[in-house]
Amino acid sequence: MTIEALAADETLLVLKIAFVVLLYAFIVLVVRTATKGMTEAPQESIVLGAAEAEELRARLLPRARFAVVAGDAPNGESSIEIVGPTVVGRDAGSGVHLDDEFASARHARIDPRPDGTWIEDLGSTNGTYVNGERVIGAHPVAPGDVVRIGETELRLEP
Repeated sequence: MTIEALAADETLLVLKIAFVVLLYAFIVLVVRTATKGMTEAPQESIVLGAAEAEELRARLLPRARFAVVAGDAPNGESSIEIVGPTVVGRDAGSGVHLDDEFASARHARIDPRPDGTWIEDLGSTNGTYVNGERVIGAHPVAPGDVVRIGETELRLEP
């Protein structure tokens, strides 16, 4: 073998080693990027049964409970629990159906949020009131406040 052949073999060996090192560095980079946003819990813990999912929803979703102060209570209940944005009105498809002739079909939207409970009039004929004042736009409702929709009055429970 000549010196030139040995130099070529050494150069190829160095290039092969550099290629393998770069390949492993690339694989490490891809794995780090793919696992960057993962939490400590293994993925299998995300899959829940129906009962576990309902319990988790109950803990995490904001809720609002209203006591019926005046008017006909929906479904004969003395209180109403609202989870997530809910339309209140006479329409049978409303989340909270009121049998109140002074309520519009889609009267108001009640939205329990992490920052509190909000109510918004949906263009009703007779208006939506919180503590006797007409609601314009989205309006916060504090515990103890009385909401009037038609002739139905609801008090937000703490």
